[in-house]
Amino acid sequence: MNVRTDAADQSADDNDVSRRGVLRLTGAAGLGAAGVALLPGMAGSAAAAPREGRSASSTVRSSSFDPIRPPAVPLAVRSPYLSAWMPADNLAGTWPTFWTGRTTAMAGIARIDGVAFLFLGAPNISGHVLRGMAQKSLTVAATRSRYVLQGGGIELTLTFLSPVEPGDLRRQSMPLSYITASVRSTDGKAHDVGLYFDISGEWAHGDAGTKIHWSQEQVKGAGNGTLTSLSFGADSPKALGENGDMATWGSIVWSATNQPGLTWQIGADTVVRPAVLADGKLGRTVDSRQPRAINDQWPVFAFHFDLGSVHGSARSAVLSVGHVREPAMSYLGTELPPLWRSYWPTWQQMAAFFHADAAPAARRTAAFDSKVKHEATAAGGAEYAALCALALRQAYAATELVSRDGKPWAFLKEISSDGNVSSIDVTYPAIPVFLYTDPAYLGLLLAPMLEYAEHGGWPKTFAEHDLGSHYPNAAGHNDGNEEDMPVEESANMLIMTAAYLARTDPATAKAFATDHYPILKQWADYLTDNALDPGYQNQTDDFTGFIGHSANLALKGIIAIGAMSQVAAFAGKKSDTESCLATAKKYIGQWVGKAQDTTPAHLKLAYDQSGTWSLKYNGYPDALLGLDLVPSAVAKEEGDWYMTQVNQFGIPLDNRHAYTKGDWEMWTAAWLHGHPVRDYLVSALYDFVNTSPSRVPFTDWYDTVNNHQSGGFQARPVVGGIFALLSLSR
Repeated sequence: MNVRTDAADQSADDNDVSRRGVLRLTGAAGLGAAGVALLPGMAGSAAAAPREGRSASSTVRSSSFDPIRPPAVPLAVRSPYLSAWMPADNLAGTWPTFWTGRTTAMAGIARIDGVAFLFLGAPNISGHVLRGMAQKSLTVAATRSRYVLQGGGIELTLTFLSPVEPGDLRRQSMPLSYITASVRSTDGKAHDVGLYFDISGEWAHGDAGTKIHWSQEQVKGAGNGTLTSLSFGADSPKALGENGDMATWGSIVWSATNQPGLTWQIGADTVVRPAVLADGKLGRTVDSRQPRAINDQWPVFAFHFDLGSVHGSARSAVLSVGHVREPAMSYLGTELPPLWRSYWPTWQQMAAFFHADAAPAARRTAAFDSKVKHEATAAGGAEYAALCALALRQAYAATELVSRDGKPWAFLKEISSDGNVSSIDVTYPAIPVFLYTDPAYLGLLLAPMLEYAEHGGWPKTFAEHDLGSHYPNAAGHNDGNEEDMPVEESANMLIMTAAYLARTDPATAKAFATDHYPILKQWADYLTDNALDPGYQNQTDDFTGFIGHSANLALKGIIAIGAMSQVAAFAGKKSDTESCLATAKKYIGQWVGKAQDTTPAHLKLAYDQSGTWSLKYNGYPDALLGLDLVPSAVAKEEGDWYMTQVNQFGIPLDNRHAYTKGDWEMWTAAWLHGHPVRDYLVSALYDFVNTSPSRVPFTDWYDTVNNHQSGGFQARPVVGGIFALLSLSR
């Protein structure tokens, strides 16, 4: 893991805003001064409009949030390249963005009895004054974000659902996300209602100067229904490439379930949006001037649902958005197809299935959301459940399923920190979410990591750091030139493997342990020689710098030797089972002596650095695997020490800085789950997430004093570590 900050990734088109008909003012100012005056809570004169540069959150009345106010709300968050977020409290007045902060515009307008109300995005439409719907609430659950808005006597419920389907590879493989809208009257009167949605060409590429082409087609549904699909992508795609972390190949697929009153149109934003406001419908036309650049009259892809007269019974509409690409990845130069192609020959058939499955998917995921909420609350309280709800989609969306020789594999992108393919030390902190929801998915993530070390040409005796320098190319490092973390990655692989084996069925566990035993034993032997005192090595928190004789890294290595005893047991290797466990027990006694500081009693950051300390989050796998290597008295002593080091928003990672890592805080809370520090860590992380002014997808690296994001970490899968407490119940 390396820290990488690319300014070019952050809203690359900021200077182009005025050219697509959007005011340069931020937030609610995008409505125009006249429209702002009509926003709920701001009625009066245009003098109420915000000054240029003032954020929407400071001008538009905030709604209620249940159970947390996200720094950025997950909208369509489904894969490394389908990742749309709302970086504000309110849905209206701000454009959605890709995880980098680059605008991926989506607009939503309701026509209620002929009056236009904005409910999504920040369009400025010449000659039209948009009122703003009042956002009453935002509810975040594990798989969905649900907004409730009101205006003109109508209540609009807008749900962004990115399904997570444990145990169902077919459904989990679909890179698609639902948007559903439901409207009902709130004043006892009938109202004529239409709902307009569009997305812009910005979804297709990271460079707004890129030429794109588009098409419209009618897709036969999986049942009796049909879809209208509007698709677009780069006119000169570059397979297996990225621009600003967005894919340079593939297609955006934007679909709506056909129903009476549905119309559509593809054209310039300055043509399409005014047309629907003037006519209450779209022209069912495709702009013929293509291909053209994304920023050339900003083509948008629009649907309008004429819902007719709405009274007591709710009327609804279903849309989906997705990013489809072939190939999905490359592994050592071989192109790999997405796993969904094993089930459907075309994306059209997949999209048809997805829409036909909308109602069952809503029921399944609602039950799953309820389960997560109930069990997380039991494990760590309501604030802990809120953190789990926000973390789940983000963790899964950094992964995707592919087919390799007809078998499923899963790869992970190290989002925002380095872009590596399947970084072992980034997968490691994420494993609690997979152990809790779907251990078999962890097995699919481990498979390519093991295969590369066994057959791919990796030349070193310890485990590799990653499978490729940049996603989506798992090119390996057969020259041995990579970011070596010898003890770190070898230990991570043994711990992850042991945790997976303990949670799969006995036959699968025995076969997996036996098949991969030689490489796992090789890594265990390396740890036996090097883990007790790692020397001067790099480790996962590389942003803190290299450190010699790290007590936390040594703890990980020792626990991993204990994990190997469990792997050996699954493989039927009795002698190795006994010897590895004996070594781990011998080493832990020496570790306590080397790491102990007595002024006052706590564990040091490094063996040779008295008066230092750090979060010993690597104690969590000791509890997870049931090894119980760390003496309980030492664990209590450490928990007591942490309670003397608290800041407003958490406990620092170590004594050198005020920053911390949220995933490691939750690993520490899980290790010390019987200590009061658990509740403090949960509450402090909740307070950070709930109040931080850093409006980015859930960052794991933040300052415990000033409440801001540290570095550039955001949208990373490591937030799967939030599920550490829950994983102990499995």
